[in-house]
Amino acid sequence: MAVEAKPRVYGAIYPSLKDRVVLITGGGSGIGEEIVEHFLQQGSRVAFIDIAAEASQALLARLAEEGHAPHYENVDLTDVDALRAAIGRIRARLGPIEVLVNNAANDQRVKTEDVTSEYWDNRMAVNLKHQFFCAQAVLDDMIAAGGGAIVNIAPSPMMRASPMWCPISAPSPASSA
Repeated sequence: MAVEAKPRVYGAIYPSLKDRVVLITGGGSGIGEEIVEHFLQQGSRVAFIDIAAEASQALLARLAEEGHAPHYENVDLTDVDALRAAIGRIRARLGPIEVLVNNAANDQRVKTEDVTSEYWDNRMAVNLKHQFFCAQAVLDDMIAAGGGAIVNIAPSPMMRASPMWCPISAPSPASSA
């Protein structure tokens, strides 16, 4: 006997999100996947960008079984020209973007002494740079709509002390005796 797939139902429904075009970066897995699902449940027209093609395709297949068809763009967010082109394709397909959730990040942690200039530049590009350029790309849509929402989710090392971002203090006099 086949088991019928039932769509997940999330808490409250917000009528103001119905038919809004929502773009989520890093939407193919993890927190981004949940964000995609929540906006779909609201009746929003959802697009997501992710570099992880396999996870994104699996999500699309599962959502199709539940009757949803978000738009997916496989893009490396560190390539600003490719990012802008993908946002243009999303806009052409779904309409002006009124909600942007910048969720994509690489939350790998390393010891401070292991950070190289290349590692630093890559993390800044993956975790922060795309947030600005995505916002820049949807700004005119939101101005034309009379408003919109941009949510930036920063990876935890950017937000608090961690092995990579730790305060340095001198030993207390008692410990040096």
